[in-house]
Amino acid sequence: MLFTLEETVALINEGKALHIAADDSLLQKLPKGNWIGGSTPYFISEDGGLFTKERLFVNELDFAEEIRIAEYGKYNVFQIVEEGFDNGLTILIMPYGSEVAAKYSKEAPNVEELIMHPTIGWISGFELGTAGEAKVYNGSTGQAFSDKAVAMYIRLPKGKSAMINMINIFSDDKTDPVIRFSDNELSVRKCTVNGQEVDFADYIEKKGIDPGMPLVADYNGAYINTSIKGVENGEVSFYAPVFKDIEYRFATHVDDYAAEFISRIAEAGARQPVLSFNCILNYLNGALEGKKIPPYTGPVTFGEVAYQLLNQTLVYCEVLE
Repeated sequence: MLFTLEETVALINEGKALHIAADDSLLQKLPKGNWIGGSTPYFISEDGGLFTKERLFVNELDFAEEIRIAEYGKYNVFQIVEEGFDNGLTILIMPYGSEVAAKYSKEAPNVEELIMHPTIGWISGFELGTAGEAKVYNGSTGQAFSDKAVAMYIRLPKGKSAMINMINIFSDDKTDPVIRFSDNELSVRKCTVNGQEVDFADYIEKKGIDPGMPLVADYNGAYINTSIKGVENGEVSFYAPVFKDIEYRFATHVDDYAAEFISRIAEAGARQPVLSFNCILNYLNGALEGKKIPPYTGPVTFGEVAYQLLNQTLVYCEVLE
């Protein structure tokens, strides 16, 4: 929930295990303690979506029996599969635009050990339209990073386990053309459409495709989004990579984004998520400012982690008996 700076400092000084999201101007004022954090001024609160640089979103991790905090660069980020607790949960935060986030996004789907270690997290960001810099914080040392990931490892009580899930409002039309790419890339110029090589930017323009609709891939019934970041000088860039030999289609148009999102939330049926992270593209396209989506509250993010990096989703974690 949202707290003032003074309230957050008090929780840290009490020794609480905390996950914190806030504008960087607030995070840099926090004392050392048992916390990790990431920068964003966008949130989904109990009162609805909002933009604020005056409050911090704090998750008190009172279900943790023990925690450890670590930081990683692009060359060792996948040590997270080796360093967590046997019965645990990993929270991972990476800065937007960093090499470590790019490395994780490209390679996580091929790290088979990840599926054995419940991992949830997000990409930190900044106020849109500004020259801000995304930051993550290792609260145990007080250090901030724009080029490293921070992880909190949580040991769960015996008999409890973490379940990671996501909500995605997008699906595809199986009669639409199949799009494929030749490599794992964060930006492309060429692709194949039904087997024919085309200029991807030209294809989007000529077909009148809304770039706000992501590419979706059907992973055995689970749809994974790849959202378009921009189209410039004939190059299409993405918030997460496209992958070689995966069949993509553009998502079907959603008439009422916010209503569809709320409907999918109801279907998910989560009761008491202990963490949830919602994409900035959902916030903007779904006009979520001022809208409540119970029981999900948390930071609005520049990418979501549910084992691998995702876009235009809401990810959440429940701790179950």
